[in-house]
Amino acid sequence: MTSGGDAPGMNAAVRAAYRMARHLGLEIVAIRDGYQGLLNGQVEPLDTHKVDGIERLGGTILGTSRSVEFRTPQGVERSLRQLDRHNIEGLVVVGGEGSLKGAYSLHQRGYGVVGVPASIDNDVGGTDVAIGVDTAVNTALDAIDKLKDTAAAFHRAFVVEVMGRQSGWIALQAAIGGGAEMVLIPEVPFEIEDVVRRMKEVQASGKTHFLLVVAEGCKPSAAEISDAISKRDDVEFESRLTVLGHIQRGGSPFTFDRYLAARLSLKAVEELAGGRSGSVVGLRATKIAATPIESAVNEPSPFNSETHRFAEILAG
Repeated sequence: MTSGGDAPGMNAAVRAAYRMARHLGLEIVAIRDGYQGLLNGQVEPLDTHKVDGIERLGGTILGTSRSVEFRTPQGVERSLRQLDRHNIEGLVVVGGEGSLKGAYSLHQRGYGVVGVPASIDNDVGGTDVAIGVDTAVNTALDAIDKLKDTAAAFHRAFVVEVMGRQSGWIALQAAIGGGAEMVLIPEVPFEIEDVVRRMKEVQASGKTHFLLVVAEGCKPSAAEISDAISKRDDVEFESRLTVLGHIQRGGSPFTFDRYLAARLSLKAVEELAGGRSGSVVGLRATKIAATPIESAVNEPSPFNSETHRFAEILAG
C-alpha cells in the first residue's frame, strides 16, 4: 500500500516488494488508494505485468489518499476486519509521517506491519533520508538554476518557495546546490529585517542579483517576505516570487530514489516474512536497518544545524 503524499520512487518500492515476495514464495496483493482504499476493501492481486517498468514512473500506480476515518478507533477496527476478510497476513505501508503513524495504529492492535518511509519532506523517523527526497531536491535545484539565470539578467531578487511542510531539508539542500544568497527554514527563527540586512550586504559586495530560498513552513511566508521587500525603498533589487509547489512531487525518480526504494522494500518484505513486524526500515549511515515503529514515529525530523551553518558560509 502507498499512502499520503506521493513521492518519486514509490512505484520502485512497489515493484521491489512484489519481486521479493515472489522470490520468497509469498503471494502479494495491492491495496489501492491508501488507508481509504483499505477501509473500502479495494484489494487486488499484483502480477508481473502490473509492475513491469513502473520503477521509472513518478506518482504511484496504486493511488493514494489521506483518510480522516482511519484516524479514528472505529476506522482502525474496520481496516482490521478488511485485512482479515481478504486473508492479508502482513502489510507493507509505503508513505510519510501520517502513514507510518497509521501503521503504528495497526501494530498496536497486534497486526503485522512494516513501514517504508517515502516523503519528499524528509520529516520521517526511522531513516536518514526518505524515498523521494533526492528527486524533489533535484527538481527544485533545476528550477533554482534557471531562476538564477534570469535574476542575473534582470538584476532582480527572486524569492523561491520550496516544499517541505515544517522541515527545511529541501530548502537547505537546494540552496547549497544552487548557490543561493540566503536560505530560510522553519527550524531557525528569523525576521524580515534579517533578509533586508542580507540583501544590503549582497548589494555592497557588487552582486547584481539576489536569490532567496524559503521553505514553505516558514513564518513569515515567502509571499509575505517578497511583498515586504517590494515595499522597501532601501534595497535596490526588484522582488519576484516563485512558488515551485507540487512539481517537486512529480517526475521520474532519480537513480538514488529508485535504488533506495528497492533496498527498503526488499528489507520490509524480508522482515515480514521472517515474522519480524512492527518496524520502519530505513537508511542509517549507508546501511538498511529496522527501527521499532514506536521509536520511528516519535523520532524528531533529521535536522542538522551544522548543515544550516554550512549553507550560511557558502552564501557569504
